[in-house]
Amino acid sequence: MVLTVQDVTKSFPGADGDVPVLRGVTLGLARGETLALTGESGSGKSTLLHLVGGLDTVDTGTIMVNGREITTMNDTARAALRRSDVGVIFQQFNLIPSLTVQANIAFQARLAGKHDAVQVARMSEALGLTPHLTRYPEALSGGQQQRVAIARTLAARPSLVLADEPTGNLDEATASDVLDQMLELVRETGAALLMVTHSQSVARRMERHVHLSQGRLM
Repeated sequence: MVLTVQDVTKSFPGADGDVPVLRGVTLGLARGETLALTGESGSGKSTLLHLVGGLDTVDTGTIMVNGREITTMNDTARAALRRSDVGVIFQQFNLIPSLTVQANIAFQARLAGKHDAVQVARMSEALGLTPHLTRYPEALSGGQQQRVAIARTLAARPSLVLADEPTGNLDEATASDVLDQMLELVRETGAALLMVTHSQSVARRMERHVHLSQGRLM
C-alpha cells in the first residue's frame, strides 16, 4: 500500500474546548489507485489531506506512506518525505512568479533530486504548455496555471498525489479538460491519487469514492 491511514483523530481548539474534526478515520490506497474524498464544508476533508501530506500532525492514530510512519516524524523528516514521495496540488496554484513556466515545472523535481529534462518536456507537451515555457505565470490563464501546477507535481514522480479541489477555480469546460490530462498523467506515472472534491461528477471519475461526514468515513 502506498497510503495507510489507521484510526486517525484530530481536534482543534474552540471557544468551549476542543472541537473534534476527524473521529477515527481509516483508509488505504494502493499504487496506481485513484480515490475521491467528498463531504460537506467543514467535514474535515482538507484536514485529512494535510495530515496525510505531513502538513499537520494527528492527535491519535497512524499514517503510513510507502511503509514509513509519518505520524512519528519531525517537521524536517516530513518535509523530506514530501519532496521524495508526496506531491500536493492545491486549488490555489502557488506558482513562483519570478520563475518561467519551464522553471516552475522543474522546481519540485530539482528539490527532490529527480530532475529529468525529458520528463519535463513530456509533461509540458501532454498538458499543452510547450508554447508557454518561457513565459511567466502572470501571463497565463487560470487553466494554464493549474496545468503548470499539475506538471510541477508530477514531474517529481511522487508515489502519492494529494489534490485539494484542483479544478475548483476553473470554469466547467476548462476543469474537465485539465482533469482529463491530470488523470492520464497520473495513470502513466503509476502514482496513487487522493483527491478532495465537492463535485460528484469529478468523484465519479475516480476508481473509488468515500464520503466524510461528522468526522467519519461513510
